[in-house]
Amino acid sequence: MSFTLVALIGVLALFVLIVLKMPISFAMFIVGFFGMLHITSSMAAYNIVSSGIWEQLSSYSLSVIPLFIFMGELLFRSGITEKLFAAAYAWTGHRQGSMATTTILSSAGFAAVCGSNTATAATVGTIALPEMKKFGYHRALSAGSVATGGTLGVIIPPSAVLIVIALQAELAIRDLFIASIVPGLILMTLFVLTIAYLCWRNPAMAPAGERSSWAARLASLKGVLEIFALFTLVLGGLFAGWFTSTEAAAVGCVGAIAIIGLRGRLSWEMLRESLGNTLRTSAMILMLVAGAVVFGRFLTVTRLPFLVGEWAAALPLPAVLVMACVLLIYVIGGALMDAMGFLIISIPIFFPVAMVLGYDPIWFGIMVCIVTSMGAITPPVGVNAFIVKSLDPELSFGDIFRGVGYFMSPYLICIALLLLVPEIVLFVL
Repeated sequence: MSFTLVALIGVLALFVLIVLKMPISFAMFIVGFFGMLHITSSMAAYNIVSSGIWEQLSSYSLSVIPLFIFMGELLFRSGITEKLFAAAYAWTGHRQGSMATTTILSSAGFAAVCGSNTATAATVGTIALPEMKKFGYHRALSAGSVATGGTLGVIIPPSAVLIVIALQAELAIRDLFIASIVPGLILMTLFVLTIAYLCWRNPAMAPAGERSSWAARLASLKGVLEIFALFTLVLGGLFAGWFTSTEAAAVGCVGAIAIIGLRGRLSWEMLRESLGNTLRTSAMILMLVAGAVVFGRFLTVTRLPFLVGEWAAALPLPAVLVMACVLLIYVIGGALMDAMGFLIISIPIFFPVAMVLGYDPIWFGIMVCIVTSMGAITPPVGVNAFIVKSLDPELSFGDIFRGVGYFMSPYLICIALLLLVPEIVLFVL
């Protein structure tokens, strides 16, 4: 049996195990290990697994994961979401569709300190959905703005997904963080413009609120400016080269503790809960990384990624069309399974394809992050849609996915723009 056929059987077996609801990390480990056991000796398979996992998990760069997660957990429990929402509404509340716009802006602000799409949707939605219901907003627009705004959590840095992409593709975390800022802002702006267009077309969808005074607007910035300063310090320090990504995460943790302490919100209970959630989330991500190491080594031994790259390069099509097909696969994969899990499985296969086609690795990392983030709002999985449903059981899935549909055009415009003009991602590097 050829190595290529073994690799294809392994990929098929992996998806069968995932469909059978085996955790993705375990499925990757089992398929990778037994695949190497079949095509090499038992000693070689054990050596590859042990050395690969040790080399990856003992890496200093991995310490950035629990540190950034801990920073987000602390700020999440400090009440920052309410302050972000109140500040955004104070400045934009008098405009048509302002509550939906506030939801998008608050999601972007919370994403900058959280890095998770589900956490962003759940936290912002808890505040936004009751408020929009009170002001008589259209149910689909309310649900769509919460679910879609949550997807900014994996695009705007710091993001756990971007960190995993960097580790998988052996890229600098700093470069991915910096390169994702402009695309994240473009996508956020397109969401806001979409809300403005919907309200212009049908003003009854989102009534305007009262105009806040300048005193109220300035007062709303209290508690928000400190977070903005911390975010600027962390990413600005990375951009300026003052510290590495791990050092930046440590600075973020210290800054978050200082801000919460000065507000008088720091407690042992908060620290205990933050550390507990940090450990659980970090363990889940590290298990995915360990499984990906074994599965990636298996694919490398079979040379499947390189064969796929050579096949794609030989296609009688322009490189941009081949890349569009690759991104379409990521859209489908992100819609059928967890975005991070699909990224970890697919990057070893499609990353060589992007390199053979001549695309920049940083650009490719940002693109697959954006494309798979659509999976969080795309049926049949659409995890953010289920979160919105759990927050307001009165909403039907028809309302939620109709609302999400309003924001698919901004996603497609952003992806097409970055595909045709890659310099939008790369000019900041």
